Amino acid sequence: MPHPRKPLRIALIGWGAISRRVAGLLAERSASRVNIAAIGLRDLSAKPDLPTGATPITDPDQLAGLGLDLVVEAAGRAAVASWGVAALRHAPAFVAASTSAFCDDALLGRLLEVAETNGSRLLIPAGALGGIDALAAAAALPLDKVTHTIVKPPAAWRGTAAEGMASLDALAEPLIFFRGSAREAASLFPQNANVAVISALAGIGLDRTRIELVADPGAKANSHRLAASGAFGRLEIAIENRALAANPKSSEMTALSLVRLIEAAASPFSI
Repeated sequence: MPHPRKPLRIALIGWGAISRRVAGLLAERSASRVNIAAIGLRDLSAKPDLPTGATPITDPDQLAGLGLDLVVEAAGRAAVASWGVAALRHAPAFVAASTSAFCDDALLGRLLEVAETNGSRLLIPAGALGGIDALAAAAALPLDKVTHTIVKPPAAWRGTAAEGMASLDALAEPLIFFRGSAREAASLFPQNANVAVISALAGIGLDRTRIELVADPGAKANSHRLAASGAFGRLEIAIENRALAANPKSSEMTALSLVRLIEAAASPFSI
């Protein structure tokens, strides 16, 4: 007998700009296919306006018994550690958007161990990047070099360590204010350069992937340029993203990549 596909039951961890955008797009596009069953919060004192039917939870152990298909984190680096283990124990898959958490090798190892034991999966979204599938495919053969350049307007770097590296308000032309490894970039700039971990994990790792951070007074959007070379050949990919309206440090594509991942899990067809 046929078994009609049931709506995907998900929990969103965090209710900031990214999660709100994801929830809004899912409501517009996939309300019949995706059910937001729960929202993970730090506390309930703010009484946020949650999606209809979503249960607010503050303890990772509350994920148990919810019958979830997917747990999606967009709450910041600390949430990956605090929610990840429980998510991998109580759901088939955990999506970690705050990938700067994986600068901690021990944490990544712990989550993979829990996933292996429970038959679950740790998933990393493409985030604000384009072509991450091509880079990951290229890494099946030896890679010689991967460079990831992140360019944002000066305003997007305010409130970060960049203020101690450059006079952001006085820039008249683009300035490369940081060069280093993906591990260093994501550790120093967990909001702005979180995506550096994605290119690193897809390619040659956190310590070999080179990152350049640029403040450009002429930039109207957040852009990323990936360049890789190796046994596969050469790869160059550029993407220019509109900033997320509610948080200029993040790109619209960050939320869209999560929507795509969720919709793919809920659909009988995926590219």
